[in-house]
Amino acid sequence: MQDKMKTEAIVADASAAPVERQFAPVYRVLTDAIAARAFPGCAFGVLADGKVVLQDAIGRSTYDSDSFAVTAESIYDVASITKVVATTAAAMLLVQRGVLDLDTPLGELLPGFVVGRSSGERARSVAIRHLLGHNSGLPGYVELFRTATTPDGLLRASLQLPIETEPGTRTAYSDPGFILLGKALEVLMRESLATWTEREVFGPLQLTATGFNPARSARPFIPPTEEDASLRYRRIQGEVQDENAWALKGVAGHAGVFSNVPDLLRFAGAILGGKSDENGSAPSQPLFSKATVKQFAVRQGPEGSSRSLGWDTPSEKSSAGRYFSANSIGHLGYTGCSLWIDLDGKIAVILLTNRTWPDRKSQLIRDVRPAFHDSVRGALKSIYE
Repeated sequence: MQDKMKTEAIVADASAAPVERQFAPVYRVLTDAIAARAFPGCAFGVLADGKVVLQDAIGRSTYDSDSFAVTAESIYDVASITKVVATTAAAMLLVQRGVLDLDTPLGELLPGFVVGRSSGERARSVAIRHLLGHNSGLPGYVELFRTATTPDGLLRASLQLPIETEPGTRTAYSDPGFILLGKALEVLMRESLATWTEREVFGPLQLTATGFNPARSARPFIPPTEEDASLRYRRIQGEVQDENAWALKGVAGHAGVFSNVPDLLRFAGAILGGKSDENGSAPSQPLFSKATVKQFAVRQGPEGSSRSLGWDTPSEKSSAGRYFSANSIGHLGYTGCSLWIDLDGKIAVILLTNRTWPDRKSQLIRDVRPAFHDSVRGALKSIYE
């Protein structure tokens, strides 16, 4: 009710700032989504031309009336957005620094991927590029945690997965592929993905709320993702929801990062190559070169795939809606989060939710995402025209 009142107040208040009034349709989409129980609350933000033009939140952490109200600073489990803000970002910097060759065979970094395989030739053909492009031939999602309950056991299970098709011939969005990618990058880094990204990505960008395994003291203020009745038998709050990442002690190439809207806007600002302003949208010197961003934004194939290197790109009926340019990159998170960056329009849009609360049944987020992005782009068009 309070969220609906907030939306109506923005629409009705003639004294409201023009930007607030222009974004009223965005609030309406999200308020309606909460009313439909797509998610109990959300945080969201928009970066345009190097400036944060919208940063807010509505709703609560759960559907209980006594749960806390979320804010723009609320930290969420961003699930597979980990693939871009941590793993792909690390790969981008390693390539940029000349440490990583994308055509390096995975088996050179992780010999266990090749040794003892009957499909040895296929395994030797899988390169880092294939893992980033989700066309390695590895399966999409496997409940490795059912039998592998330790990090070493889960890595061994990942290394032994079948290569179902010739590398480069089929796109299959693969969590195991990114688990292996994260481990391969750790070989080059000579330290854990969590430690390296904290020092080389999150630290330089001043992403103070972003990282793996939030401190226990912060957990009560993180919206929970579900009431787990099948594995951990407890409320999942402040620990990674993804079970394979949980078996890896919360640090994995495919999931495990927690973040908030201000941090993700800063990250997006760095991808866009912006300079710092009073909103702190990006560091004074861009972390990622334009050439690196351009290289990683190119679709990898086979024909028809929307996947670039680590990132997704808009496709027909995209979650980004109708108005992001073809030269856009982004990613979704299973928990109900999304990050889309229009490289041509110099626009970034963040939406963070816990749509999996209290269980994973609701799929309403699929309709909310494009409607949300369309309303944002419509508001931006009215502001800047």
